[in-house]
This record gives sequence, C-alpha cells and structure tokens, in this order.
Amino acid sequence: MASHIVGYPRMGPKRELKFALESFWDGKSSAEDLQKVASDLRASIWKQMTDAGIKYIPSNTFSYYDQVLDTTAMLGAVPPRYGWSGGEIGFDTFFSMARGNASVPAMEMTKWFDTNYHFIVPELGPDMNFTYASHKAVNEYKEAKALGVDTVPVLIGPVTYLVLSKPAKGVDNSFCLLSLLPKVLAVYKEVVADLKAAGASWIQFDEPILVLDLDSQKLQAISTAYAELESALAGLKVLIETYFADLPAEAYQTLTSLNGVTAFGFDLVRGTKTLDLIKGGFPSGKYLFAGVVDGRNIWANNLANSLETLNSLEAIVGKDNLVVSTSCSLLHTAVDLVNETKLDNEIKSWLAFAAQKIVEVNALAKALGGQKDEGFFSSNASAQASRKSSPRVTNESVQKAAAALKGSDHRRATSVSNRLDAQKKKLNLPILPTTTIGSFPQTVELRRVRREYKAGKISEEEYVNAIKEEIRKVVELQEQLDIDVLVHGEPERNDMVEYFGEQLSGFAFTVNGWVQSYGSRCVKPPIIYGDVSRPKAMTVFWSSTAQSMTKRPMKGMLTGPVTILNWSFVRNDQPRSETTYQIALAIKDEVEDLEKAGITVIQIDEAALREGLPLRKSEQASYLDWAVHSFRITNVGVQDTTQIHTHMCYSNFNDIIHSIIDMDADVITIENSRSDEKLLSVFREGVKYGAGIGPGVYDIHSPRIPPTEEIADRINKMLAVLERNILWVNPDCGLKTRKYNEVNPALTNMIAATKLIRNQLAK
Repeated sequence: MASHIVGYPRMGPKRELKFALESFWDGKSSAEDLQKVASDLRASIWKQMTDAGIKYIPSNTFSYYDQVLDTTAMLGAVPPRYGWSGGEIGFDTFFSMARGNASVPAMEMTKWFDTNYHFIVPELGPDMNFTYASHKAVNEYKEAKALGVDTVPVLIGPVTYLVLSKPAKGVDNSFCLLSLLPKVLAVYKEVVADLKAAGASWIQFDEPILVLDLDSQKLQAISTAYAELESALAGLKVLIETYFADLPAEAYQTLTSLNGVTAFGFDLVRGTKTLDLIKGGFPSGKYLFAGVVDGRNIWANNLANSLETLNSLEAIVGKDNLVVSTSCSLLHTAVDLVNETKLDNEIKSWLAFAAQKIVEVNALAKALGGQKDEGFFSSNASAQASRKSSPRVTNESVQKAAAALKGSDHRRATSVSNRLDAQKKKLNLPILPTTTIGSFPQTVELRRVRREYKAGKISEEEYVNAIKEEIRKVVELQEQLDIDVLVHGEPERNDMVEYFGEQLSGFAFTVNGWVQSYGSRCVKPPIIYGDVSRPKAMTVFWSSTAQSMTKRPMKGMLTGPVTILNWSFVRNDQPRSETTYQIALAIKDEVEDLEKAGITVIQIDEAALREGLPLRKSEQASYLDWAVHSFRITNVGVQDTTQIHTHMCYSNFNDIIHSIIDMDADVITIENSRSDEKLLSVFREGVKYGAGIGPGVYDIHSPRIPPTEEIADRINKMLAVLERNILWVNPDCGLKTRKYNEVNPALTNMIAATKLIRNQLAK
C-alpha cells in the first residue's frame, strides 16, 4: 500500500530559510548563500520522507516566498512596473514583486483560502504575454533525482491560478481572467515537456479552487484545461489534488470525469462529506489519494478511526488504487515534535507535527497492506484515551459561563453615533485623527532582553526596567511625530497571539513550533488543548505604564477572540464556536480592567475574522454570527466614552462588510493600500458606514517608504467616499517587521500628508 505527502514545511526546524532570506535582503549574504541553505533544506526533507517510507514524495513545493508567486514567475506574468525584460526571472524581480522596492510598490498580498498563509496575487490583463520564465519545477525535480529520490513535481493548477488572480491596474474589473487560459496552458505544456524529458513519471496539479462554490463557467474551465493538456501529459501519471473543504457534487463530477487524469486527491479531514460522494461512485481504475492525516492541525491522528475509513474506501476503489495521504500540505503545521524538549509530556503525547505525520501516513499505509505495527497503534490509542479523559481539559465553570452567553445579543446600549459624540468630547481629537496599529520595530536589543529574561539570565526587575525604557522611547517618538492616539509599541510581546495565550489557561506552547505565514514571516501558534479562562490581568500594567508617560490617549492593545482562535492550533474535540466564546469572556474581563485603570481607547484586533470564513457559502452565515457575537461580548460592558477599536488585515473584506458593521466597534482600522484600495469600492457602491474607519494609507509589509504626496492622494480618495468626521489615518498593519530607518520617515510622511489635507479642508 502506497503513501503520499501533499507538501512539506519550508522553513526548517530552526527557521533556517527565514534567517537566510533576511540576511540576503539586508545585503549581508549572497544569492549563492541563500540557494545553498534552500538546497540543504530540500535535501533533508526528501531524505526524511524517503527514510520514513513515503512512496510519492513532492518536489517544487519549496518556495522563497509563496507557490503562487512561483507560478507567476514560471509563466513570466510580471507586471510592467518591475522592468523585467525577459529571460529567466531572478531574485531581484521575484522579490520586487513580493516586497516592492525603492521605486515601485509590491503586488497585493492576501490569504491562501481560509489559512494564515499568504500569497502574492497575480495581476493579469488581455495584453499579458506569458512565457516560460522560471525553470524551478524541473530544476528541483532534477536536484532530487541526483540525490536518488524520484519525486512528484507539484504545480498550482492553471484554473486555480487564474481564478485567484485579479485584473491588472487599468484593466476593467469585468475582464474575464479565464479567457487567458489558452495562453497559460501553452506555458504549462512546455513545463510538462521539460519534466517528462527529465524523467518524471508522475505530476501533481493542485486545484483547491474546486472546493469553492464554482459557477458553470469555472467548472467548464477545469474540463477545458485538462482536455487541452491531455496530449502533453500522455505518458505521465497525473494527480489532481484538492483540499481544505468538501467538494460540491458538481465539482466532484467534473473532476472525476476528466480523461487523462490518473488520480484524485481529497481532504477527508475537513471534507468528510466527500466520502459520501466517493461511496456514490468513483471512476474505475483510477487512484484515490485519501487525505486522512490532518495537514492543518497538530493533533495526533486517531489511527483506528482512519484505518476504518481507509478500509471502507479500499472496498470501493480497490487495494491497488488506494494511496494514504495528508489532507493538504504540511506547510500549515509545525516541523518536528522532537525539537520540543520543554513541552509537557502528557500534552506532547497528544501531538504530531509534520515529521510525525509522515510516520502516521506510512503506518496507516502499512497497516492497510497487512503490516500493522501493533505497538505504534496501541500507543496511539492510549494517547487518544488520555486526551479524552484528562481533567486538565475540562473546566465546568468555564463551560457553564460560555453556554449562558447564547441567550443574549450582547450589544452596547447606545448607538455608535452617540458614542462617538461622547468620545469626541472626552478625547478632544482633531479631524482625521492619526494612530498606528500597535507594534513598533522589534530591535535586536529588545529580542535579546526577552530571550535573556526567559532564560533566567536577567532578573524580573531588570526586564521590567528594560521594557519600560523601550516604551518610553516609543512614546517620545510618537509625540515628536505628533501622532494623536498613541500605542506602547508592544515591546513585551514577541507574537500577539502567543503573548495572550501564555497568560490564559487551556493553552500550551512550543519552543520551535514555527509555521510560515509568508516569505520569511513565521508565527508560533499556541495550542488550545482545554477550556480557556483568564487567571489574572494580562496587559493592564504595561498599558497603564505607557499612559503615565503621556497626556495623549494611549491605546490598550488586545487580540480578539476570533483571531486568537484562528491563529492557534485549536482543540478538535468541541465546536470552534464554543472555544471562541470562552476566549471572548477572558478578553471581556481584560477590557473592563483596562477601563478601570483609566485606559479610554482599547483596540481589540480581529485581524483574522475574514480568514476563518468557511469556503462554502452555505456555512458562512453561521460562522459570521458567532464570530461577530464573540467580538461584541468582549466590550459590551464599557462606558460610552471608552472608544473600542478593532483592526483587520490582508483579506478580502468587501463580501463581509455588513458583518464588520455589525461588530459595532467605534473605530475600525483596515488594510487598504496593498489591495489597490478595493475596500473603498464598497462605499462607492452605497454601503453606509457610520463608525470611525481608518483604511490603511501605506503598506508596512514592504520596505518602501511612501512619499507624502502619495499618502495625501490616498487620503483624498478616501474622503471622496467617506465622511471626514469618521476618517482616521494609519498604516495598514503593525510595524513590528520593519526597521526604525523605514518607520520614522514613513510615519513622518503620513503625518505631513494628514496635516496637508487638514489645512485644505479648513480652507
């Protein structure tokens, strides 16, 4: 019985690629140095899978930024502003598209389906000339083959690529991106020919777009694309992978009817209803790649249940045609549990990171083939029973408090317009008030202080004094810049979700459980294993300390319940809504304590609200109902004069704007600049928004410093569709990933642009 891995983490167990990328971007290392680190990582990954017994090992899933941008490079679909003149696309062009450069901005970045992974959105139009401009797929296949590993090259499918793209600037929004399919397929044929010539026997196309509610045009594009590729693919075994949700019946029928396709891969963890479609009919003689090991979470697989599922599938498709697989790429989970030397032993027994999931996949495949490892299965069953019965998982008082929430709507008693009037008098803010999103740069010195404190090398007093000094510097800088509503810069936090999780019950933490978010950006998601509560205040001391340093309003900075949920590895033994309500109650306690301490502006970030939206429309209303309700729970008890902010970033918000309004926040700051100000279109189309709103005026994920005139132009565009009395001016997101030599001039220009527009409005 065969085994397969859809994809694998790229960063390495100690984030080797992250540091190599940042060193290269800073000019401290060469392209050869970066390529050497990447090559070594790939070799270790392929060896690990080979040693574990995996038969179908992927290649071309390793990226310096993201796999969609890799496809853009492969197709030569470079926007003209980057000055690419043809030939093989190098790092300069590649990273300029991803990060921008001194003269031009980056391309838009958004979330990869409903994950916390990001991708760079292709910009396409009728005049785009596609050309085979990156040979990465065939080069990595050859690299693996030279090491004695015959891999399955993986490509983003042509239809998924086009559907996830957007019309380029100047191209009408009604332009049909799928009309470019013939041009795109011409390049795919060249890539396939190269792979065949290199000796590939299998090829994998990822078409996760099939799990969405596709119209007939998009489904027809799938049929057209693979019919057009059929002759080019002759001689290859072809796998089409889908993941992240159930397939609609129409998509399943379209997919399984394709000629020239050898195998179909399905997510049977998040797509359990797909089992019914398979049982209703699966094409004879085709392979089924059954994704029974979860690629999105870190819980050990219930091997007994998975084996039962696989046995039922074997009866349908045949023993020789069933392949055990992960539900999706392991990119979304941490690398190796072996690196977690400080994790609680009981909780550790409940977990499986990418390296352990590879072992699970192969153990299931061997068991299906009659070579069951009884000891491994027995140990797994014991861990499953331990997790189910452990008293540390359940807190009855927390469960009762969360259950009691469902009987109320939890809305503030006063309308937002009346609250804004009361807050205006209290805060005495100017028109177009300015603020930042929360974090300021995390310097080498600051990281050293936190690291030494955790290691016990400096005392708590020394740590507190060092953090106070950092806050003082940030406060003084903001006052010098003349920002209206200040932040304390979050120097005590390495990661905002991890910071809050460390102070809440029901959470566990890793040392090296890093997951790539985009490029070199990594996060270390906490693990929610049990019921959640707040034993003590979390941020009151630092917020009060910062407020004592200034007479200007100082924001209390919190992470919202939905974002904590979506940016954690979440327990899978109860509905996600139940866990979110528990977190909401904990944040509610913190909000009320901040207010008692004299903090009159409190930001509750819900950056990941849109990210968690289910991919199928039939499931979205229920999610939005409990997600928005959870946010309202956090601040329902505050006074009218306490201003509640929230923040959202790097997702498509237009389709949930009414739910955002229903959150009933006083002020929302939201990503706007990198997505070509798509957010403003909803207001042009007549959506009324009466609360405060700050659509970001510049992109913080790029090192580029926007000039004053550019920011002023953005503010004027906002004023064309939003009332001046509700508009705020702020960057797109937090400033943690930037350096002070970028932040200072960018914020200087932002304030100068704001004052320029204020003067114009005064006249």
